[in-house]
Amino acid sequence: MTEANALFLRLEGPFQAWGDTSKFVIRRTLDAPTKSGVLGLICCAMGLSRQVARGRLSELNRLAMGVRIDRHGTRWWDYQTVGAGIGMTTAGGGLKTGAQGTLVTRREYLADASFLVALQGDAKLVHEVAEAIASPKWPVFLGRKSCPPSVPVLAKPREGESWTNPGCHDDLIAALGAVSWHPRYKADATPHNGTMEALVEWRPASGDDVAPDDAEVWYDVPVCFDPPVHEPRFILRDSISPAVGEALQGPAPAVPRPRADYTNAEYRKRREERIKADAGLCVFCKSPGPRMTVQHVTYRRAGGNERLEDLRSLCGLCHDAITMLEYGLGMGLDRINPEDPRWRERIIQKRAEILKFRSLETRRRRLAAEEVE
Repeated sequence: MTEANALFLRLEGPFQAWGDTSKFVIRRTLDAPTKSGVLGLICCAMGLSRQVARGRLSELNRLAMGVRIDRHGTRWWDYQTVGAGIGMTTAGGGLKTGAQGTLVTRREYLADASFLVALQGDAKLVHEVAEAIASPKWPVFLGRKSCPPSVPVLAKPREGESWTNPGCHDDLIAALGAVSWHPRYKADATPHNGTMEALVEWRPASGDDVAPDDAEVWYDVPVCFDPPVHEPRFILRDSISPAVGEALQGPAPAVPRPRADYTNAEYRKRREERIKADAGLCVFCKSPGPRMTVQHVTYRRAGGNERLEDLRSLCGLCHDAITMLEYGLGMGLDRINPEDPRWRERIIQKRAEILKFRSLETRRRRLAAEEVE
């Protein structure tokens, strides 16, 4: 069996935050996971404190890191209070005047982002890190403690395979391309323009190699976490066309909606009770009307389970006016209560429109009949 030389992490959650060089009260996030954040996650899974982790960082930094951006996410701001009951100190170590309260800091996050991280290096170290993440001693987070992952962090490299037998990969691009991309919905069947963005760590093959001109410098290689000290590394942006797997979420089932059954015996009984309770009059215009009916003010118990308070007696004209208003507003289960004063003017206006239309239509029919004669 070929020993694994690559480890895959799925970093996905409601919020993520991968700090850059932001200082003081405004803390921004980069557009992809940093090496410092990923190694911090690994140290947390191993149960290493900030002080103890310093002895392992040189070894963990030998792992080359690549990131595939499966979903960029949306940048989102929040705030956090710092220094409650402690006070803010000056550069000389003294207490600032009037600084016994809190300091408000702004924090930037990536909302609904998803990343695939590949770590490549010594097979023994890869195996140790994978075992730690599979059974973490401390909870792991996506950059900040307020950002828990929403899926298992340890990702499978291929369908039906575990991380213990993924095969070896020549480089990080090949490793990132070995894992299928799964759209959230079936409609998103292909990545944007058929490719996905990847950020790959560049390392010189020999001592005299020069970094490419388009290489970016990220100061995210951790030397120690307490105090935080970081060194630079080179990052190259590339594109990958991974295989497309099945959608993660199926179509949402239709919400069952109660519907009125006007032939139902219970409904007809409740209808007669409502008309009798309203003395056979329209609750809006107080007329007996040429054709008395009832109106549902809610369909939540429609289909034979209606209660007396779910119905209102209406004449034909008021019923037509209210129904037209409801359809025009796209109302759902809860409808217009004709006894509610806030609807009075709109119902009166709609009644007038219906009467005017019917009057004009009657005149047109009479004129048409005269022309035929």
